[in-house]
Amino acid sequence: MRADAESLNEQITASVALLRRHLDWDAALRRLDELNARAEDPTLWNDAAAAQALMRERGRIADQVEGVQKLEQAVRDSLELVELAEAEGDAATADAAVADLVQLAAEAKRREIESLLSGEADQNDAYLEVNAGAGGTEAQDWAEMLLRMYQRWAEKRGYKITLTEESAGEEAGIKSATVQVSGPNAFGWLKTETGVHRLVRISPFGGNDKRQTSFASIYVYPVIDDKIEIEINPADLRTDTFRASGAGGQHVNKTESGVRFTHIPTGIVAASTQDRSQHKNRAIAMNMLKARLYELELSKREAVSAGIEAGKTDIGWGHQIRNYVLQPYQLVKDLRTNLEKGNPAAVLDGDIDEFMAAALAARVGATRSEASANAR
Repeated sequence: MRADAESLNEQITASVALLRRHLDWDAALRRLDELNARAEDPTLWNDAAAAQALMRERGRIADQVEGVQKLEQAVRDSLELVELAEAEGDAATADAAVADLVQLAAEAKRREIESLLSGEADQNDAYLEVNAGAGGTEAQDWAEMLLRMYQRWAEKRGYKITLTEESAGEEAGIKSATVQVSGPNAFGWLKTETGVHRLVRISPFGGNDKRQTSFASIYVYPVIDDKIEIEINPADLRTDTFRASGAGGQHVNKTESGVRFTHIPTGIVAASTQDRSQHKNRAIAMNMLKARLYELELSKREAVSAGIEAGKTDIGWGHQIRNYVLQPYQLVKDLRTNLEKGNPAAVLDGDIDEFMAAALAARVGATRSEASANAR
């Protein structure tokens, strides 16, 4: 029993070491003290927007700091209980204490992963674009499967999904689609999904029973706050209006309500068919364009813009971040982290948290072995 407790304690210690490092523990404590002092200033609420931003930051840091402190205290209490129970020969109490340590290890791992979401826009909502690669119906069906995967992932987290734009395939699937994902840390979780995704399967659209390879790309960027100023020169903008496609019947759009903006210097395109009002779609598309430009600047600052642009430009061989193999065997493999899962059905139903966590950890160079070394 003591061996189990010590093993769990080592796991938790490693996670806490990473937590403290990612939070920059001493700086976080100083910042929390500063925010607590400012929160007591009676003039704070003279600027409601600034006060709300301060309180949100204060709540976030307080949750992180108090979470670590409570976790460490709970571990100490459980370890002491295990020692006392073993000394008294109380196996039931010792079992209960070890069970508590199992739960604490899971909590530590969850907080360890969340601590990786420390980027400038990680707490924001996100736009997610999916585009089918070359290959007609096969690729368009794959694009729709990917879109459903992210929708199911978001639903499981309690996030809100809003379809902003969709271009249907000729026979099945979609050529492209954009959704807004709204929820805590939506962009932070989704940002590492940007890239090309490759599917290998027996085609459901042909009778030759041969394996087919299809590609689709995912691009994720943050929904930006109104306070973030993004200036766009009207001369750099091309505006197109079009009739939004639909399922037919009462849903057919008989007016050119769809709006598409093209930012000529960067080639970035943002479109919306979300509303029947062209005026509203214009506002939505402009917000998306500003968000794309903001994400591009973030990427440059993070020195990963080249990789993201390469993933967006070539939807095909050599640029994929993840393979989904349905035949002749069952496997999903992330090519950046080498993480594998042998249940593609579950992955395509939204079970992608492990892939996201591994990619986040790789992105900041965090590994459990490093944490263990730092903990010693």
